[in-house]
Amino acid sequence: MIKRNSIIKKSVFTLAALLMLLSCSTDEKQTVITMTKLVMQDEFDVNGAPNSTIWGYNIGTGNNGWGNNELEYYTDRPENIKVLDGMLQITAKSELYLGSPYTSARILSKGRFEQKYGRFEARIKMPWGQGLWPAFWLLGADSDTVGWPQCGEIDIMEYRGQQPTKIGGAVHGPGYSGATSISKSYDLINDRFDTDFHIFGIEWGKNYINYYVDDVLYNQITPDKVTGEWVFDKPFYIILNLAVGGDYVGSPNGETSFPQTMYVDYVRVYQ
Repeated sequence: MIKRNSIIKKSVFTLAALLMLLSCSTDEKQTVITMTKLVMQDEFDVNGAPNSTIWGYNIGTGNNGWGNNELEYYTDRPENIKVLDGMLQITAKSELYLGSPYTSARILSKGRFEQKYGRFEARIKMPWGQGLWPAFWLLGADSDTVGWPQCGEIDIMEYRGQQPTKIGGAVHGPGYSGATSISKSYDLINDRFDTDFHIFGIEWGKNYINYYVDDVLYNQITPDKVTGEWVFDKPFYIILNLAVGGDYVGSPNGETSFPQTMYVDYVRVYQ
């Protein structure tokens, strides 16, 4: 696959952002500052395991390790995660593994790449089916010391496999976490997220986080929209994962086929 030229893409983004601002109603001011200095990128061009200078792994059960009543066991096996043909492939399998009925993978840039503010984006093609839960998100770099939700969480993209035309973006923090997170969904018109690649991103600055799908600005979250402390003023790290089951999506059913793969064309971060 030919990947997009980042300069052309950012020019298109700038135009799209300006058009979006012109189309916004005058009763809601939105901040848009285009960020064009590329400071981190993984194009997934080298076959094998993910780049260890950028990514580490979470290993273990989704249920006991990080809540949400997930059903998978995250591994670092190539059966569950690999780079092949210019793509990161995270694959969920139906198999009994160390007591869990499914396997999958979750990688994170913790301790390797962490940044305060910027544009974070990834180009992703989704799996499809009840109970599949791919996500592209950020956690505060102080997560080990202050815990969650005090560390803050920015969900750039969450997707329910049974709703292939819709994704969600959210923030979690002290006083607005879990079911009370601040969130908004985005619906594709006459298209599905599992049939082609789409770009999911945020532009994050002081006192605002803008949410984009394919360079369409669909939400802005600011301190006045949260019901607790604003904790998005420090470095965060990146997480990519494909969960199976859990409170957000429910369990797979008889119509969910396996294996299922989340394809990531690239991850890029700008200032």
